[in-house]
Amino acid sequence: MPHIAYFGPSGTFTEMALAELESANVLAGPVERVPAPSPPAALEMVRRGEVEGAVVPIESSIEGSISTTLDSLAVGPRLQIVAETEMEVTFEILAAPGTAVSEVRTLAVFPVALGQVREWVGRTLPGVRIHTSASNAAAAEDVVAGHADAAVSTTLAGQRLGLISLASGVADHDQAVTRFVLVRRPCVAPAPTGSDRTSIVLELPNVPGSLMRAFAEFATRGIDLTRIESRPTRTGMGAYRFYLDCVGHLDDPAVAEALKALHRTSRIRFLGSWPAVSQAGTQPPSDEEAAQWLTQLRKGVADL
Repeated sequence: MPHIAYFGPSGTFTEMALAELESANVLAGPVERVPAPSPPAALEMVRRGEVEGAVVPIESSIEGSISTTLDSLAVGPRLQIVAETEMEVTFEILAAPGTAVSEVRTLAVFPVALGQVREWVGRTLPGVRIHTSASNAAAAEDVVAGHADAAVSTTLAGQRLGLISLASGVADHDQAVTRFVLVRRPCVAPAPTGSDRTSIVLELPNVPGSLMRAFAEFATRGIDLTRIESRPTRTGMGAYRFYLDCVGHLDDPAVAEALKALHRTSRIRFLGSWPAVSQAGTQPPSDEEAAQWLTQLRKGVADL
């Protein structure tokens, strides 16, 4: 049975995402779930060969990209994303049996979750003291340990720990969604489906126009960029790397041509091509007609 790491402990949304991937047969059967204390820790377990893969959060529709995941994917031995799933994220307010909302003075919460329930907390628990927890599931464990009166957590964590729900479906924004990815050591990319996502990391030469020229490699080929983000390399002020997602697959000729062109002038790290769960964007153009035209030229056909 393959071992798959996830951002734990048991009861996090990430474990729930892993369960979704299992039920969708992405993992080709049941797996042994291995909790890790952070997304980077889960990815390092893959690099060390302790597990066959890891499921980690990568992007929230409310809070944006998960920076710890991006930074860990950009450095160290290369890893590759092979699948994704998306989950609507709402929270439970969990407490020990017998606790009333009026008795909550301290609230355990993971910082990413706090950004998604801050308005609700301000309205419902004014003056509550925030206790920072290592994850959504760890927030529930902090209640059991007596570190806080209540927690912003998940239904799964409440069931596992025997806590009661003081409020459910808590979220400041409707349709909050988080995207999770399955990461493995480098491998052959999943076959193209016609609805795929490709992700890369770019480190560009520090010369005028380098970013514009990089974007032009996609624009001139009709490739739709769906995410553009910069993160510091932590090597000095003004030093950044760029994370780009585009519609399409490594096997799409237009995408392959763009990546080859970028490789000639930049440091490029391929993070993967994989089936997209939901994707707003335009598919890259087909070059079938142009390829046939070129083949005919090579054959010496007179009239084209």
